[in-house]
Amino acid sequence: MTDPQMTLSPEAMDRLMPMHVWLTKTGEVRRVGPTLQKLRPETPMVGRRFLDIFEVRRPRRANSHKALLGLEGTPVHLVFHDAPMTALKGMVVKLNGGQDVLINLSFGISVVDAVAEYGLTLGDFAVTDLTVEMLYLVEAKAAVMNELRSLNNRLQGAKIVAEEQAFTDTLTGLKNRRAMDFLMARLIEASQPFSVMHLDLDFFKVVNDSFGHAAGDHVLQHVAQVLIDETRSEDIVVRFGGDEFVLIFDGLVDAARLNAIALRIIEQLEVPIPFNGETCRISASIGTALSTQYDVPDVEQMLHDADMALYTSKRTGRARVTMAHGAGQVTEPPEDIAFVQ
Repeated sequence: MTDPQMTLSPEAMDRLMPMHVWLTKTGEVRRVGPTLQKLRPETPMVGRRFLDIFEVRRPRRANSHKALLGLEGTPVHLVFHDAPMTALKGMVVKLNGGQDVLINLSFGISVVDAVAEYGLTLGDFAVTDLTVEMLYLVEAKAAVMNELRSLNNRLQGAKIVAEEQAFTDTLTGLKNRRAMDFLMARLIEASQPFSVMHLDLDFFKVVNDSFGHAAGDHVLQHVAQVLIDETRSEDIVVRFGGDEFVLIFDGLVDAARLNAIALRIIEQLEVPIPFNGETCRISASIGTALSTQYDVPDVEQMLHDADMALYTSKRTGRARVTMAHGAGQVTEPPEDIAFVQ
């Protein structure tokens, strides 16, 4: 019994083999699948010689149409002659008694790059093509990776916020003591010269007792802004606790300049501060220590010496600055000037 001949309509071929190419007995393209043509949308393939469009990389002997006819049932590896030189794999089948050739092509493992390069979708592949399963996996992986990246970004953002909050005074927005210890330790580790200015508000308790804690908070926020305005962007302003502040001057160890900064701060803080129809009056006493005054700077020692200098300023009249000279030594300021070098 003779087997019946099966005939496929062009539409059926396009659906089953969207990347096929049908060659005539002379090697011209008789028909091309829609997905394969989509790879070269500006250059119709029908009517052109197949070997003018593609280079057969393997087998190397397939450099003519006659050679292609001899490759029935053999896998072939092709690339486009022009860029992008996308790699394709296919199988050669003879048609019409061996006169014509049908080659059904696929991207193989390069499908992901091809999809991105040509903007292909699932509709460009036969539903039975295993490539579709790979694309589903790729899309699922991409979705998972995007979600992981998004989650990681949220976690990093939360970490940054948490770290910033851990180092920040909530009332004033300044750095807190924890941040100060960390920053000073880094400067010492890097052998970077710096200075520490310890500031305590004069008459702050009077403000709290007279006008309440809301007024006190307002004054502290005002002081924080003054300290930021009177220092450089690279300097660190810390709320040390209560009505005490510490200023860290990275790279600045010139006593005259530091005293000038301290005097400007004192002058600005003596300006009356209005609050709810009342007037709050404060001043500031300051003590300063330089890292260059120590053979080996130490955070606690520098803070102790700046604190001693601060209370020398308090004891000798307030609203003045005293410079420490290392190892617990300070010079008391004369009564007629506000600082001593």
